[in-house]
Amino acid sequence: MACPTSWPLQQFIASLDNSCLPKILQVCSGVYFQGSVYEISGSEVCFSTGDLIKVIGIELLSVCCEDIGNNETFELPINHKGLFKVVLEEMPYSTLEEMVSLRPVGLESCLPFTFTSSSKITVGNFTLGAERALTVLSIERHEGEEDQVRCHIRGQQEASAELCIPLSTHGEFRECESEERFTLMEIMSSPYLRSRKFCFMNTTKSERPLILSPVYQVHGIMSMRTNILKFLSSLEMDVVEVTEMSSDVNFMTPLSLTEVCSQPEESFPAVAEILEGPETHSLFRCSWLPRLSKNSHLIFHKTGTSAMVLLSSVKSRKTQQYFLVSQQYGGRFRRRPREFNSVFELYVAFMQAPGLKVSVTRNCEEDEEEGLPALSVGEQLEVVRSETMELPCESSLGQKQVVEALLCRRLQDPDDEDEDEDEDEAEVKQKDEREEICLPLYMQGHFVEVVADKKKYRLRDLGKEFSLPLDVKVVSRDSELETDPLVGFACLRIEGAMLEPTIQASFLHRPEHCFEIPTQWLSMSVFFTQEALPWPIGQPPKCHVDRVTEVTDLFFYEYHRQGNSDAAAPPRPPKRNLSSLKSSESSSKKTSKAAKSKRRESVPTKELANLTLNIKRRPKAPPPPAILDNQPPPVVPRKPAAAKMTTGKALPNTYVKREESMTKVKLCEFEEDVDSDHDYETLDETFTVMVKKAQEDIMFY
Repeated sequence: MACPTSWPLQQFIASLDNSCLPKILQVCSGVYFQGSVYEISGSEVCFSTGDLIKVIGIELLSVCCEDIGNNETFELPINHKGLFKVVLEEMPYSTLEEMVSLRPVGLESCLPFTFTSSSKITVGNFTLGAERALTVLSIERHEGEEDQVRCHIRGQQEASAELCIPLSTHGEFRECESEERFTLMEIMSSPYLRSRKFCFMNTTKSERPLILSPVYQVHGIMSMRTNILKFLSSLEMDVVEVTEMSSDVNFMTPLSLTEVCSQPEESFPAVAEILEGPETHSLFRCSWLPRLSKNSHLIFHKTGTSAMVLLSSVKSRKTQQYFLVSQQYGGRFRRRPREFNSVFELYVAFMQAPGLKVSVTRNCEEDEEEGLPALSVGEQLEVVRSETMELPCESSLGQKQVVEALLCRRLQDPDDEDEDEDEDEAEVKQKDEREEICLPLYMQGHFVEVVADKKKYRLRDLGKEFSLPLDVKVVSRDSELETDPLVGFACLRIEGAMLEPTIQASFLHRPEHCFEIPTQWLSMSVFFTQEALPWPIGQPPKCHVDRVTEVTDLFFYEYHRQGNSDAAAPPRPPKRNLSSLKSSESSSKKTSKAAKSKRRESVPTKELANLTLNIKRRPKAPPPPAILDNQPPPVVPRKPAAAKMTTGKALPNTYVKREESMTKVKLCEFEEDVDSDHDYETLDETFTVMVKKAQEDIMFY
């Protein structure tokens, strides 16, 4: 058998692609330290003569550029934005086939190109003179005939012709400089272009010819090591390929979790060792994740596809939690009403499941300009359909605006019905029940779903009968779980359902306690060992599977990014006419100024100023009066400090308390007192009482 040819590692790796792997290499020469593999920053930097390496993958990292003029080298990232042009060869080509073979394959810019011949070319009865420019248009290949190139020839007086020349034609051919430009990725993807010399375009280094060489990160394994090796193809060593001669060498083949799922059923159950654990910033937050560390052992029981749902807790909690739950979960759920913060959210829920009924949870004031109707707390609405509505306000161009809206029907609350109503009131109520209103999709509001369903459901039944998302609550736990993390939540939202390829796994010390690993969401490298299973042959334990896996918010966001990438955004409010807007603002400002002036006139400014002055410059307290023997000492009123010590709070100031109550009423949008003509009369009386009481206290001291 002939001795295999040695190659520089850089040259051999550049001739490979991932489709022809794996390949087994043997190190035959180079510069080494004593011993075997050396590692720096996670990459191998040294091998010993005779080491066997099984290459299982290559990844292009950068491009090494060697300046032919001064032998300097530098690296460029593979995504370098600069363009390069081909440096013409000094030596002529002896045949057309040799010249054509160095053209890039698969690139749109490979044709046409122009060349010249230093001698005459005779094709049949046609003779072409020397130094004539020929432009190659295409390569003609016909079965049973010699391959030819179709060339375009420009003659005198703008005359032109086409000529087919065989590729085997001999002579001295030289390429003409062209305007072809290539990126680094295009050069590295073509073996023919990689053999050419290039120079920069539009830079100061444009005239310096460069040799471009790809730098790969090589992934490999060795017979005596369990981890995956990573080393650069630029290491200065020679290798020989011994793939066929080393077929009996036992390499520990690392497998990703996706590759584990593709293994045949007879491969399970089996013991596997972790070569590379999951990433630090994982998408899961569960008890078994921290144990998936390097060199740990697992039992892979079986693979399959599991139906799962994604649950999230309510946002009112300090930390929102997310769970990936198998549809085999044994607990029972009861539906909970959903909350909506805008009409657009009502629209989305209605489109998923018609027949939606909601109750208003916050008052909304009417705005005729923007077409917003008035809504009261407790009012019930039934969403009928979506339609368009015309707004009273005009756009900046003076045109009527048409927007999307929800047509809703007002419903009468059955608790408000009175049995003693007469017939006229009943007719009015029936009319109110049939009243329909339009809610623009951009309208902000607060609604809660009206749910009268008290039935208990299994998780798999909820997905069949209702559309998602759906708010639920666990009313009975899964008895097969040691601890059910879903119990105790006031409300859980089912975000969506999915089918996930999973691996049922467990640890060696508890083989019966299993969990499911979603292979699409966890990256890990393992290999099957030859260890025996921790139970008697043919007597596997009864497995209990954890059906609830807590995940992080990153999982939640990634799930929605993949599933709802084309979701429509909420509509914007309409553009209003600026002239009408300014007039309404000026009228509102005049009204507010008039109201403020009235309030200032009603305040007892003189008494309030005196009170403030007396409080700031209070004189010293007079000496206590003489105490007679037959009279008890005077009783001193309790000061606020004493009250603070006993109750833990200072006595509130009456004026401040009044202001706070006014603010709360305004935020909650309670109805005003219709029996009072002026909202400041009670305030005047309060200030009068405050002044009198303060003066009496000062006189006492």
